[in-house]
Amino acid sequence: MTARVLMFQGTGSDVGKSLMVAGLARAFTRRGLSVLPFKPQNMSNNAAVTADGGEIGRAQALQARAAGVPLSVHMNPVLLKPQSETGAQVVVQGKIVGNAKAADYQHMKAGLMPRVLDSFERLKQQADLVLVEGAGSASEINLRANDIANMGFARAADVPVILIGDIDRGGVIAGLVGTKAVLDVDDAAMIEGFIVNRFRGDPALFSEGMRMIAEKTGWASIGLLPHFSDAAKLPAEDALGLSGPAQQKPDAKIRIAVPILPHISNFDDLDPLDMEPDVELIRVRPGGTIPSDCRLVLLCGSKSTIADLAVLKDAGLDIDIKAHVRRGGYVLGLCGGYQMLGKTVADPDGIEGSPATVDGLGLLDVDTVLTGDKRLVSVQGVSFDGVCLSGYEMHVGETTAAAGNLAFSMIDGHYDGSISPDGRVFGTYIHGLFADNSQRSAWLQRLGGQGTALNYDEQVDAVLDRLAAHMEQHLDLDRLLAIAR
Repeated sequence: MTARVLMFQGTGSDVGKSLMVAGLARAFTRRGLSVLPFKPQNMSNNAAVTADGGEIGRAQALQARAAGVPLSVHMNPVLLKPQSETGAQVVVQGKIVGNAKAADYQHMKAGLMPRVLDSFERLKQQADLVLVEGAGSASEINLRANDIANMGFARAADVPVILIGDIDRGGVIAGLVGTKAVLDVDDAAMIEGFIVNRFRGDPALFSEGMRMIAEKTGWASIGLLPHFSDAAKLPAEDALGLSGPAQQKPDAKIRIAVPILPHISNFDDLDPLDMEPDVELIRVRPGGTIPSDCRLVLLCGSKSTIADLAVLKDAGLDIDIKAHVRRGGYVLGLCGGYQMLGKTVADPDGIEGSPATVDGLGLLDVDTVLTGDKRLVSVQGVSFDGVCLSGYEMHVGETTAAAGNLAFSMIDGHYDGSISPDGRVFGTYIHGLFADNSQRSAWLQRLGGQGTALNYDEQVDAVLDRLAAHMEQHLDLDRLLAIAR
């Protein structure tokens, strides 16, 4: 089996490439094709554990779910996980190979192309169709040398490209036509069609715009795709998704405060709670305060625990959290959030930056030492209250609890996490806790709610089905299959 292949690039970041590939993966799978997603290079701190023991970007995990296939490191062979304003951890075929500043990474890329092409060839042998997602903007010609994410990959693998423009942000005609104008002639020749995404209003009003884009570029029009409002119900990969307005739920019975720190990671842990009609998530950014009527403060994972802990303290949110506990509120730390709740966090080898040992919030009697080894594993077990749980671990560091501490859970034969003596502060390394319906229901009851009638996995799959139907209606999928090669 050798798959046909089609690549989707964008005029800019956040134009809908990830969602486009997810929807098309579900649509073509429903047509009876075996489909696999592929993204040569991704940059995200929202990642997923794969069946083959590595990690990939969360968007590729959603796309694989849409296609109904297990996750593989080869779906996203290069993953960059930002650790500072200028540097990132580099993950290749699921494993950490080191850290690199942005300028240094530009020199690394040429050496990564063989690994990218290796993963791509492996996927091609396993499917009828491989859908490839580009990264950022196709028109970033300043980054074209040694490119492995967009036209560099398309040319190396001889893959036809569909260019996506986002009309919602304005300037879509200039974005699409301008991309053709700035690209190298041979790069531009790889593009065979275009899609205008996130249209609102009467499509007839933009028919002339579609005609003009096709005329000025010579590319086939694949369709004008209306805004899909349920996109917000799918797991987001980019932290830009946290910058939009939060859902307002004036009738919600449970308010949960979530500090939004600079290196927040795996924040899709919040998505199942966001779906609950009785839960309102309050995003608290540095400079904000923890509302006094919140029942829970939820500290999410972090790609840089020590740096985010410093931001939290500088903003005075540590004082707010401790006051919240004194008022009888609950605190839950997930992964990096768990590490912050302890007495100390030590980084003797400089995993996250300069070697250092810092004081944590001191709400749990545990100490953490960051190490170079990363634990990547799916887990199952039972929490402290006897409720079954499932999820995954994705972290560096080992956390040691004081003798006599109550563990948060027993997973796969070992104890995980810790609980304060008063039963108000909880810490665990388990991500995906709230995607487990039983666990989410138990937590809602603990916080004064009625549990849940929501099956999170079924909800996500229902949204993917609606997205696929939306694309079938508005895009020329037959034309896409004809272009693929």
